[in-house]
Parts: sequence; C-alpha cells; structure tokens
Amino acid sequence: MAEIINLRNARKQKARAGKEAQAEQNRILFGRTKTEKLKQAAEKAQADKHIDGHKREE
Repeated sequence: MAEIINLRNARKQKARAGKEAQAEQNRILFGRTKTEKLKQAAEKAQADKHIDGHKREE
C-alpha cells in the first residue's frame, strides 16, 4: 500500500524548498562583499581598456 500523506503539508514543504532554492541563488548573485565587487569592477575595467586598445580605427 501507498503511504498516506497530508497534501497541505506536502504543499508547504514544496513551497519552502522553492524559497530555499531562490535564497541560495540570491546568495550567490548578491552575497558578495564590497571588496569583491570593487575587485570585479576593476578587472572588468581593465579588460575593457585592453580590448579598446586593440580596436582598429576606421
């Protein structure tokens, strides 16, 4: 026989799992320190400057 489950509790558990997955994703995207953000911005600026230096003028 199948195990009897409470659908209300199952729905709440599914919602909690979805919220936890979203929270984990947000921690990855937005959970950086100010130093990490500044470092990434500096690296991007340096890469953009390097690429712009190699462009041909028409």
